[in-house]
Order: sequence, then C-alpha cells, then structure tokens
Amino acid sequence: METMHAITELRRLPAPAPKPLGLAVDGKTLWMASRETNRLYAIDIDTWSANDEGEAPGGPFGITVLGDELRMVLGHGEEDDRYIHRFIPGHGFKSDKVACPEFTGAHVAFDGDTLFLSQAHNKRILALDAQGNVVRTIDLPRVPLGMVIANRCFYLVTSDGDFENLQLTKVDAHGETPVVTELASIPFGARGLAFDGTRFWTSHRDANEIVAFEAP
Repeated sequence: METMHAITELRRLPAPAPKPLGLAVDGKTLWMASRETNRLYAIDIDTWSANDEGEAPGGPFGITVLGDELRMVLGHGEEDDRYIHRFIPGHGFKSDKVACPEFTGAHVAFDGDTLFLSQAHNKRILALDAQGNVVRTIDLPRVPLGMVIANRCFYLVTSDGDFENLQLTKVDAHGETPVVTELASIPFGARGLAFDGTRFWTSHRDANEIVAFEAP
C-alpha cells in the first residue's frame, strides 16, 4: 500500500492562549478560540501579536467569517449543547444564537451564501438556513475535526473513529454525490482549519501551537 505524504509545515508558532481550537482568517487577522480560557483572540499574522477580544459565553469550538462578523459554535450547560453565536469585532458577542441541529456540531464554514456545520460523531456536514434548519446533508467517510471552504470545495481535518490517523481531506460537493479526495496525512493532533488564500492554518491543541502548512 502506498504511504500518504504528510502535510508540509511552513510555520509553527505559539498560541496566545492554551488549548487553541477554532480558527478563521479575515485578511491579515487569524481568529483563534481557546478551550482553556474560553476567550477569542485576534492575531496579526505578520507580527504574530494578539489582541484579546473577550470571553465567549460558552465553550468555544469552530469559527468562520461571515461578512464583517464571525459565527462561532459554543457549548452550553452540563450537556454541552451546541449553539451558533454571532460575534462582531470591536463589539463582542451578540445575545442572539441559533441551536445546532440535535444540539451537536463543532465547526462552521461559509461559502458566501450558505452556512455549513460539521458534526463529528455523525460524520456529516449540514447546510443550514438562517433559522438553523437543515437544507442539505453531506455524509462523510471520516470524522471531521476542522473545516474551511477554499476554491469552492470543503477542506477538512479528518480522523478515523478513534480520533487518530488524521488527514487533510477535500470534498467537492457540487454534484449530487460528493467527491472525496484524501490529500495528505497530518502527523499531530490537529483541530480546526482556516485558509488565508495561500496557506492552511490548524491548531495543534495539546502542544499549544498554531501550524501553517502548504496547500496541496
């Protein structure tokens, strides 16, 4: 069996707070959520300096940019019920939120028209309307641990059912049957995924580091 090539790391940098997870890029800003501090940080990619943008009203997971705002999955309560919250840079989190289907989901992505939510244990991506109703389901062969849309396709950090053997996976969902391509192995515990136009970014959560890697 042919061995899959590993991703090519370009930068490995210290996270501004422990347990980084959700990531999103907006221009020269890399947004990062910390699972330990429950706070959101805006990192200047060029200088690698961070501003603390405030405490999230729940346990943070994935982030995506939606126009001038962010959407972020947060867990609430003893059952860790998941909701999608709205964040406006410079103004903070807004009170309105949308419940994730079945109160589960971790990562979000936006294609300019539709918001998508990944569900790890269900191994799927859901397209949502503005009220959080499911308008399409995209089944996945592996567990999604990070998600971003680039070049009109989904790119995912995926794992097997034991959350091991991580890979970068591409999903072209334009047709009725999604086309899944396994691109490269990821030799560390990556969580979250962002794309800045040339590079991917992911969190090495347990090492408290952010990793930039080459787009295949």
